[in-house]
Amino acid sequence: MLLDGDEWRGTFDAYERDAWRFEAQPVYTMPREAENVARFLRGEPKPTDHNARWHERVRGYVASGRTIGRVRVVRQPLTDYQRYQFAWGIPGNIAAGEDIRILDVTEEDYGLPLSGTDWWMFDEAQIVHLNFRPDGTQINREKFTGDMAPYLEWKRIALAHSVPFSVYVKELGDLRT
Repeated sequence: MLLDGDEWRGTFDAYERDAWRFEAQPVYTMPREAENVARFLRGEPKPTDHNARWHERVRGYVASGRTIGRVRVVRQPLTDYQRYQFAWGIPGNIAAGEDIRILDVTEEDYGLPLSGTDWWMFDEAQIVHLNFRPDGTQINREKFTGDMAPYLEWKRIALAHSVPFSVYVKELGDLRT
């Protein structure tokens, strides 16, 4: 079952305890972000309202007693898009209350599914696939109705082998280069 617009927002907002994302694409090609990515790459300052709508949603989830987090999968060297995320996106998401960890798979993939699909897990009971083209353009969001067991195991593995964002970036240095 495909989820678009209001149906996706309603599915997301309905979670009761925990929303968690497995985020593995090296690039996300999203028209609404293109100008900000270009600004970042030109060395311009981050706009003060960058990602403000998402931050407001995250603060609302956290204020209602729910948790939200993700594991961001990367390989070295980071893509330009990942450097943009690390410098402009992730710090604000964390400040809003999202728990973001980094899993570097440069040396080992840990048996995780790393191409074509990201996914959100809600309350460890529901999966929504985020399907992408090779260039990072999202194709659709699709409610998954199969066996949850592999996803629970992949979440466990990703959390076990990832590190907090602050720990990972301490080793990276300047993200603009």
